[in-house]
Amino acid sequence: MLEATLREFVDGLSEKIRTLQNDKPGASQLKALIEAQLRKLHLVTREEFDAQTAVLKRTREKLDDLERKLSELEAAEK
Repeated sequence: MLEATLREFVDGLSEKIRTLQNDKPGASQLKALIEAQLRKLHLVTREEFDAQTAVLKRTREKLDDLERKLSELEAAEK
């Protein structure tokens, strides 16, 4: 799946670059083209990834704490 998506991305980008080369594009056009192709892959920025990783870490810590408390309550009932 990922390989096919990447192949499609590269093929589409290569085709568009060949088309733009005939038109003698500027750097801004090429940058816009690459950004458009990358958006199709639904990638996230490093900052977004790091933020979500931090949220996931805090959530995991809270879950672990709640599981520990539940175990203590269950043990106290016995």
